[in-house]
Amino acid sequence: MSTVGGHTIGVGHCKFFSNRLYNFTGKGDADPSLNAEYAAFLRTQCRGLSDNTTVLPQDPGSVLNFDSHYYTILKLNQGMFQSDAALMTDTQSRRLVDELVDQGTFFTKFAQSMKRMGAIEVLTGTAGEIRKKCNVVN
Repeated sequence: MSTVGGHTIGVGHCKFFSNRLYNFTGKGDADPSLNAEYAAFLRTQCRGLSDNTTVLPQDPGSVLNFDSHYYTILKLNQGMFQSDAALMTDTQSRRLVDELVDQGTFFTKFAQSMKRMGAIEVLTGTAGEIRKKCNVVN
């Protein structure tokens, strides 16, 4: 959960979230879990479902700072991606979001997560593979 806080920096491409703005249920509607004002703003920036050139800050107001602000916008239903919104759909993950709003807690937990990920051993040669598509085994 803390590693997703990396969304506090960087940008998102409209093509990866425009379905939330223009055709969420296949009826030309927006995702009802997305803050309506934020959705309206995003629609002014993303030209439609086929917009594959526009990029926007994933954490408006904090795009250049590594901080816990990402979790603040999640609580306002302003997560750009559907995966962001999913973090607010159950009690346990909402409780974690509430904890990670605290900057010190976020920094501590993010560092712990990075340390654990750094301990994952890389498989090389025939023991591993580089996937051509991340969601499909070659």
